[in-house]
Amino acid sequence: MISSAAPPRSVRDAPGTAEASAEFHAFFERHHAELARLAHLLTGETDAADDLAADALLALWHRWDRVRGAEHPVAYARGVVANMARGRIRSTVRERRRIALFWSQRPERSDGPDVAAVVDVRQALERLPFRKRACVVLRHAFDLSERDTARALGISVGTVKSQTSRGMAELQRHLGAGVVDDLAGRRK
Repeated sequence: MISSAAPPRSVRDAPGTAEASAEFHAFFERHHAELARLAHLLTGETDAADDLAADALLALWHRWDRVRGAEHPVAYARGVVANMARGRIRSTVRERRRIALFWSQRPERSDGPDVAAVVDVRQALERLPFRKRACVVLRHAFDLSERDTARALGISVGTVKSQTSRGMAELQRHLGAGVVDDLAGRRK
């Protein structure tokens, strides 16, 4: 992933005050890498992460007057990334279903199931429904508070608590309690 990049040309050339442009450029420099990392953890796609972060930042630029006046512009940006990631995941799922349908109509069969030898954290995260995955990633990978996570996802703090708890329980079933405790930074 690109950790620091210049804003897209359309952002640099967009009309607006010099002050707004400078504020957005500073926001971009501070938060692009974090937003790309969030997109990567939510989608599991390295290549798509930078694109999602750039698309989210471009969307923010088009609404910059509102965003910069918001109480928590970074939370708003995280929400935009989360929504775009959700859309990408849904699109990918639809595409995979179409491909599976195509291949299911073919007479050829494989000799056996394709079983992975090792289940890593990313694969376990991909098994979680989007909201649980987003809560777990924001709480544990980004170390956000429950309130900041709720704000980023546009849900209640109670929902963050329950979704994080349930997501961690599912990860424990997939990976084992010791691995999840290590990931969450818990000590025995």
